Amino acid sequence: MSTIEKTAGPVPNAARPKKGPGQRKDVSSEVNRLLPGPLLAVGLVVLCAVIAVPLLYIVFASMNSDIEVARGAFFPTQFTLGNYTQIWSTLPLGRGLANSVMIAGLVAVVSSVIAIVTAYVLVRFEFRGRLSILRCLIGLQSVPGTLLLLPVFVVFASAGNYLGITVIGTWWGLFLAYLTFALPFSTWVMVTYLRGLPKELEEAARIDGATPVGVLFRIIFPLSWPGLVVSGVFSFLLGWNDVMFASVLTRPSSQTVAVVLQIFGASSEGGAVPLYGQMMAASLICAAPVVILYLIFQRFLVGGLTAGSVK
Repeated sequence: MSTIEKTAGPVPNAARPKKGPGQRKDVSSEVNRLLPGPLLAVGLVVLCAVIAVPLLYIVFASMNSDIEVARGAFFPTQFTLGNYTQIWSTLPLGRGLANSVMIAGLVAVVSSVIAIVTAYVLVRFEFRGRLSILRCLIGLQSVPGTLLLLPVFVVFASAGNYLGITVIGTWWGLFLAYLTFALPFSTWVMVTYLRGLPKELEEAARIDGATPVGVLFRIIFPLSWPGLVVSGVFSFLLGWNDVMFASVLTRPSSQTVAVVLQIFGASSEGGAVPLYGQMMAASLICAAPVVILYLIFQRFLVGGLTAGSVK
């Protein structure tokens, strides 16, 4: 035994495994080398200021008079909530919010359900053309929506002329347009997420007699909540923030809140003093549902966005 030890000699330092605390120290030192502490602090302060200052300006302007905002005042001389009560009678904000919630919510739910079914087929089953479909999903993301506005309008108008179905001006016509753009991204998100799920769970369910549909609804759906939330939130934002398609494919009764705000901003510019306070109040009211949505599902968003990144 001693002969073997003498022959082998001491273990080189490079071959010895590093200890946990030392390894953490090395990692932290590497981070500090990339960005020094003072520079990191300055960067964080600047980033927070860039985000916080415009947001605070909107909040203060929504509680200020229009004349004071026009003069460039940042802090209101007298805080008032009158803009939040007057905005509901100045423009059809309630109807716009209801249309946006209905259309964007349906797009989020339907696109997530279709995406998980499509992703399950693409990931777990082998068939001809599967890779081509996956490549097409990536390619569809590179097509700008501006180029598709006229073709979508022509298709919807032709459906009304040849099939006798009114599509333009209805909320479900806008729903179909948003669903078309949301499905490729939602499907690719679910494909990435389902690749990280272990196949042993599905095999165990099949041994117990579950069909592929049963595996999908009893195993895949409960385990895919983070991915479903990510695809649903991004699909919801697509329908909530869009102005271009909503301004072309809707009428006054089916306009979304983004179009209502655009029309209100354009009409207020012709007056002597624009209604700055009501504009800011309406902007905050319209941003509140999205903020609440993020706060509710933030823990699912982190897990869904990072799923499949580490194997």
